[in-house]
Amino acid sequence: MKKVDFLMAGVGGQGTILASNILAEVGLELGYDVKKAEVHGMAQRGGTVESHVRWGEKVYSPVVEQGEVDFLLGFEMLESGRWTAFLKKDSIVIVNRYRIPPPAVNLGKARYPSEEEIESLLRTDSGKVLWVDATEVAKELGNPAMVGVVLLGVLSKQVGGEEDVWLGVIERMVPPKFQDMNKKAFIAGRQIDVA
Repeated sequence: MKKVDFLMAGVGGQGTILASNILAEVGLELGYDVKKAEVHGMAQRGGTVESHVRWGEKVYSPVVEQGEVDFLLGFEMLESGRWTAFLKKDSIVIVNRYRIPPPAVNLGKARYPSEEEIESLLRTDSGKVLWVDATEVAKELGNPAMVGVVLLGVLSKQVGGEEDVWLGVIERMVPPKFQDMNKKAFIAGRQIDVA
C-alpha cells in the first residue's frame, strides 16, 4: 500500500477543513491508515489555514515533512506558493486560480506575485502544476465556500478511488441540506479538464 501525503493550503472560509476531513475519510474507506493535522491560524478572520492528510499502510505522524508532499491543493494562489519546500520532485500541485490579497498588499506595502511568478516557483519543486478556476465553478453552483469540494473532484482524478466512494463520504460528512450541492461541486471538479 503506497504512502500518499497531501497538503492543503488556503485562507479561512474557503472550505479547507471540510475538504481535509473528507480526504481523510476517503483514505479510511480505501483501507489506508490515515492521520490528519491542521493549523487554523486566524482562519475566522481570513488568515492562513493549512491541513496535512497522510495515507499509508501505517502512518505514525500526522504532519508531512518537508520534501514529502505528493499532492498540494492550493485554495488560493499565494498560499500555494508558500509551501514549495514541502513538495517532492514528482509531486502534483493543484492551484485554484483565485487571489485574496494579504493586508500588506492592500496597504500598498507589498506586491501580489503574478500567476507566472507563482507557476515558476511551483514548477521548480514539483512535477506538475494544474490550474483550475474552482472558485468560479463553486460560485456558478451557488456557494463559493464549496471551492474545497471542487478541488477534491480534481484531486480524485489524480489519486484514484471510485467516484462512489468519494460521493458516499461527502454524503456522510455534509449536512443533508447541502449534500446535493456538494456532490454537484465534486462532480464538476472531476469534469474539469486539467491535462
